[in-house]
Amino acid sequence: MKNKGRLLFSAFMLAMVVILFLSILLAVSLGAADIAMADAFGVLIKPLPIVGRWVNASYDDAYYSIVWGIRLPRVLLAATVGMGLAVAGTAFQGLLQNPMADPYVLGVSSGASFGATISIVLGIGSGFMGLAGSTIAAFVGAVLTMAAVYTLGRAGRKSSMVTLLLAGIAVSSFLSAMVSFMMILNHDKLESIVLWTMGSFATASWASLYISFPIIFIGGVVLLSMSKEMNALLMGDETALHLGVDVNKIRKLLLVVGSLITASAVSVSGIIGFVGLIIPHVVRLFTGPDHRRLLPAATVSGAIFMIISDTLARTLMAPIEIPVGIITSLVGGPFFLYLLVRNRNAAYRG
Repeated sequence: MKNKGRLLFSAFMLAMVVILFLSILLAVSLGAADIAMADAFGVLIKPLPIVGRWVNASYDDAYYSIVWGIRLPRVLLAATVGMGLAVAGTAFQGLLQNPMADPYVLGVSSGASFGATISIVLGIGSGFMGLAGSTIAAFVGAVLTMAAVYTLGRAGRKSSMVTLLLAGIAVSSFLSAMVSFMMILNHDKLESIVLWTMGSFATASWASLYISFPIIFIGGVVLLSMSKEMNALLMGDETALHLGVDVNKIRKLLLVVGSLITASAVSVSGIIGFVGLIIPHVVRLFTGPDHRRLLPAATVSGAIFMIISDTLARTLMAPIEIPVGIITSLVGGPFFLYLLVRNRNAAYRG
């Protein structure tokens, strides 16, 4: 039975990886200049060592500029952000044992918005290693917010989940008010600030991918290494303690790693809602609650969902580009209402 379960999970993951590859191929094909999928595949493969020898066809230089210079970094960045938000959302839902928890639960998004808003208001265009000034400021703001929430949430030498959540709500509300205040004082920058908060990959570059991917990848590996401890937490603190899990240490580590992943994702994309809420729920239907399977499946599924959402955002009303946060909210809003209704009905039955 166990071998059958492993086989089914392996088949599921293989199917998801194939869908991910096809999503990437479709995304780099579509745009203002449509490229046939076969040509896009050739352009992607030909520059690569070893496998590139299999492609004998020659392609216009413009194809290489479009695919490798514009679309591929955007698609890969969307995949990276989707991975990060999905895996962080999975971790927070398991940690808080709350199906409606998401990666922004500790106010990281508000910190990122505050940092990006300051950068936009001050007119900081470029920063370190070719990254946009707003990207760096957003990451710094998110990390400082995480540190502030953790510091405020400590009672003496200890910190509880309740105090951390309350500190997150308080800090998030304060920073949101500051962002609104700066928007009122800077009408000329209002559009830029609003567009950033809606989420977009329009300014994606290889530089932003090089910075965000290592943080999200390493963070995901750390979370996966703690999957057994996360499974133990699902059975309650007392059971986890009897199983030898240091509950306080694991919770703190999950909070820090999840928040760092979220900070890295938000800094390069803006605030994109519902990804960390939807994906864990959908994937859990196929994998069950075991984090050893749930985390890797959510990672790939989050990448697929974000690639498709971003592709729709830039092609549905071309040449006008819709912020990708609007697309994810159109899907996530009804799903969130469904969760509320389901939980309410479950409470009535209980």
